[in-house]
Formats: sequence, C-alpha cells, structure tokens
Amino acid sequence: MGTFRFGLKYWKKYVPLSLLSKLFSLIAILCDVAIPLVSAGFIDYCLAYDPASPPDEGFLSFLYTGAFGQPSSWKLFTSLALIFGGLFLVRVVFLYLKNVTFQWCGLRMECTLREETYAKLLALDGETLSRYNMGELLTTMNRDTIIFKEMYSRILMNLFDSVLMIGISVAVLSSLDLWLLLVPLAIAPFFVVSLVSYLSRSRRLFRAIRAGYSEINLDVQENIDAVRIVRSFAAEDEEIAKFDACNRRVYDLSVEQVRLTSKYNSIFMGFQQAGYVGTVIAAVLLVLSGNIALGALTAATTYVTKIISHITQISRSCFMMQNQLVSGGRLKKFLTEESAVPDCASALVARVQPHITVEDVSLTLGDKQALKHITVDLPYGKKLGVMGGTGSGKSALLKTLARVFDVTSGSVRIDGVDVRDFPLEQVRAEFAYVFQDVFLFSNTVDANIAFARPDDCSEEEVRHAAEVAQASRFIDRLEEGYATVVGERGVGLSGGQKQRVSIARALIKGAPVLVLDDASSALDMATEKRVLAALKAERPDSTLIIAAHRVSSVMDCDEIIYLRDGEIVERGTAEELIALGGAFAAVWQLQTNDNQLDDSSYGKGEL
Repeated sequence: MGTFRFGLKYWKKYVPLSLLSKLFSLIAILCDVAIPLVSAGFIDYCLAYDPASPPDEGFLSFLYTGAFGQPSSWKLFTSLALIFGGLFLVRVVFLYLKNVTFQWCGLRMECTLREETYAKLLALDGETLSRYNMGELLTTMNRDTIIFKEMYSRILMNLFDSVLMIGISVAVLSSLDLWLLLVPLAIAPFFVVSLVSYLSRSRRLFRAIRAGYSEINLDVQENIDAVRIVRSFAAEDEEIAKFDACNRRVYDLSVEQVRLTSKYNSIFMGFQQAGYVGTVIAAVLLVLSGNIALGALTAATTYVTKIISHITQISRSCFMMQNQLVSGGRLKKFLTEESAVPDCASALVARVQPHITVEDVSLTLGDKQALKHITVDLPYGKKLGVMGGTGSGKSALLKTLARVFDVTSGSVRIDGVDVRDFPLEQVRAEFAYVFQDVFLFSNTVDANIAFARPDDCSEEEVRHAAEVAQASRFIDRLEEGYATVVGERGVGLSGGQKQRVSIARALIKGAPVLVLDDASSALDMATEKRVLAALKAERPDSTLIIAAHRVSSVMDCDEIIYLRDGEIVERGTAEELIALGGAFAAVWQLQTNDNQLDDSSYGKGEL
C-alpha cells in the first residue's frame, strides 16, 4: 500500500479529470447493460409475443406499453431498433471520451515522473548515486515510469469498469430471477483462490524480470562506453557471451511468465465457460417452468458472460498491477532518497573575491577515511598546488570545497561562513572545475565551451576562451570548426584536446576560483606550460588550485601541499620543499633525472 499511496501523490492533480473519465465510463456501461434488455424486448415483444402471458422486462417495461408501438408491430420494432442504435452510438462516443481523458492523464503523470526522476538524479550526491548501477538508473528513469503510470491511468480504470459492470449485471440478473446468480456465486470461491495464487507467483516473476532488464541495460551501457577497450583486447566473444547470458535469463523468465499466464488464463477461461453453460442450463429450466421469458434467457446469458469476463479482466488487471507495483517500488525508493549533501534554503551570497579556509577537515567515504585533519588557508588570488600519489586524497579535498562531498568533521568556509550555510547553487557558482576525466556533450564545440552560459555567451568570448586554453588551433582545423559536433555521437577528440575544451568551458563560467584536478595530465609538457601561463595571465587575480602528479604543474604556486593517505605531510613553496628533501623533492628528483621536466621536444605540432 505504501507504493500505491506514493503514486497517488502524483496522480491526485489529475483526479478531477479522472472522475470525469469515470463518469464517461459509467454512461457507456449503462448503455452496454441496457442493450441486452432491448434485445430481449425484440424477442419477447416483436418475435415471440404471447398476449396471454405478457413478459416483464424489468425497468425497461415502459418501452412496451404502447408509446413506442404496440407489441408485434413494425412501429415497436422500428422504435426498438432506433433505441438499440442510439444506445450503441452513445456507448461508442463515451468510450472514446473516456479513453482520451484517462490516457491524457496517464501521459501527463508519466511526463511528471520522468521529470522528477531526472531532477532527483541531478540533485543526489555522487556517493548516493554510486549505490545504483547505470542499468538500474536507466530502467528506473525510462521503463519504470511508463509501467507505473499504467496502474493509475489504465489498470484502475479497468478495475472500476469491471466492478461497476459486475455490480450492475448482478442487480439486473437479480431483477430477472435470483436463481440466475447461483452458478456465478458457486464459481466465485474457486476463482478467488486461483487469483491469489496467480498474483503471488506473478509478482516474484516480475521482480526477477525487472532485475534482468537492469542487467541488460548495464551491459549495453558499459559496452557502448568501453567499445574501444573491448576491441583492443579482442574480447568481443566474452562480452557477447556475457550479454547472451543476461538475455537468456530474461528470455527464460519471460517464458516462465507466459506459461504461468497461459495456465491461469486457461483456468479462468474454464470458469468462464462453466459459468456460461451453467447459466444457460439454469435459464432454460426457468423458461420451461414459466418463471422467465425467452428473451430474458438471452439477456441472462449475456449478463453472466459479462460478469465472468469482467472477473477475468480483474484477474488480468491484478496480474499487471504486480509488475506496476514492482516498478513503483523502485521509483519510490529512488525518489525518496535523501542526498548526503543537503541543500540550504538561506539567501547568503559570497563576496566577489571569496576567502576560502579549510579548517581541520576530515572526510570518510564508505569505510575509507579519505581526508584527515586538513587545514589550508586560501585568500583570494592565491595559487595552491596539491600533490600526492594515487589515492592520496587530492580529488576528495577539491570536491569538499564545492560540497560535492560534505566533510565528516571540521569545516570549509567562504568569507568565514560554513559552506553548508550557503545554498548549493551559490557555493558551486564560486568554483569552475576541470577534471581529469573530461566529458563532452553530444553537441558542437562552441556549445560545449559555452555550457555554463548558453544564453548570453558571445562567439567572441568562446573563441577567446579557446585561445587561452590553447584549443583554437586544433578547433580551426576541424571540418566544421566550432560548429563541429563532438562527444558521444560526434567527432572523437584526443584526451589532450578534450582537456583543453574543458579548460575553455571553465573559463567561460567566470567563477572566481578555478580548480584544475589533474586537468593537464593528457597534455605534453610544452602545451601544459603554455596553458598554465595563459591562464595565469588571463586571470592573474583569481584563486587557482592545481592538483597534479607533475611537479612542473605546481612549481610556481604560492604554496604546495603534499598529501599521503589523506594527510598533509609537507607544505611550502617548491624551493622550500626541494630543500626539505622529502616526498616532493623525491618526485622532483625522479622527474628531473628522467628528463620529464625538459619540454624542449614537446608540443611543436601544437604551436
């Protein structure tokens, strides 16, 4: 029930239109119920009328009193034919109106669910999202939203129609003769027991099928992203075998579902046929005994058929609801996730020249302590270098500044105010990040560069940012220049080219703090030197934070901190750290001996 109530939160705004749809359905059902009685009137008053024992057609008896024609007359026949046609036409019109309204409601709910899941995806922090694999997220955002809305737009409407039709049909049958209810009532207990077993087994199957589709989505997504690696290792056969195993599992589960559905549909069909035959026998006996007219026999069998068929429809709807409840449960779990980095509703705004302080910061991610008692002072305009081996905590430290991660203890402050007291949007507006792993959208080069300001960024600004990032030369050589589509579906760029486009993108943002997280790792020494020199010349007063493995990247920083296992083990200028003869000096010595700091032979093709 929790999942059902969760969905009602999204459906309640469409309740008025949904009620209108149910009104249309009620009118169509009343017409449908009246049609068999009119048909019975054709038989009893036009074809087989006996004046000695006039039949009683219940609440439609007023049709046969003479106003619409005398019994056995063409006038009555014509009147009944027109009434029959009118009922049929009204039923068709209101069925159309019902279908249009409830489908519109369903599509709007689906659209809302998809918008909210996407917004939640962007709002959740990385640590929370890491608990979901890509296949699970894709299934939640696409398949689950479609399936879940069907419960409110289609299945609930089907259940409403079925319950209403069964109730009205039972009432009409009772008015004809109570004995006509004997067979449906005798079958009902067996039907209910079969339905409970059917629903229990189907829900377990739907959970397994959904998990199988998530595995398929994950496998496809990973192979799209890693197609070059798969080909370079000649691992196509292994990946195909892995996909085939997932696909086969979904196939086997789907076959099991078909078998289950076929088995119980046969059982329900047996109940339906038994009910029909039993009612025909009972109705014939009642006709022979003179309790009901011949036309009532045809109407009774029609109503019993409707009752049994709608009971079967209830079973099918309940079966489909198991799948929808599984999808709804996954949607509920995702949409009710709480971010580990909650937003703040305050109206605080940082100064144009923020002073950042990191005070005794520690950070635990999962079971690992990523940072331990880090303290750094960053007045506006300072150039800070961050070095350390792989896994030393460089990226974790940089991400705490803009609250990608919230610190476990200590605080990060802007102008003396804890960053947790600022709105997230305001905090992140202070920083422009360039990461080592660059992502470019499937769009043009200029659109990727202008990502932070798509509406007010001029072409001149884009080109200037590209020149500062040393990207203009290779962009101009592309077939369509800045209009070239890059990214997932566009022209493939090298790692260094992507990093320079990413640096240009960060410059366009115009944030007072520029953070380079190993952002020049794919650049040669000469290009890196030109990029850093251009950045410092372009933004001489801005705060610059550079995390790197190369000492050349941080040599002229105002301060360098060296991390090991999340702790600062050394700090000072490059000259001070070299003189200290510690970890930084060892890296400097190694790179100097290997001529890694000699850029005389690098980057000539990029000039």
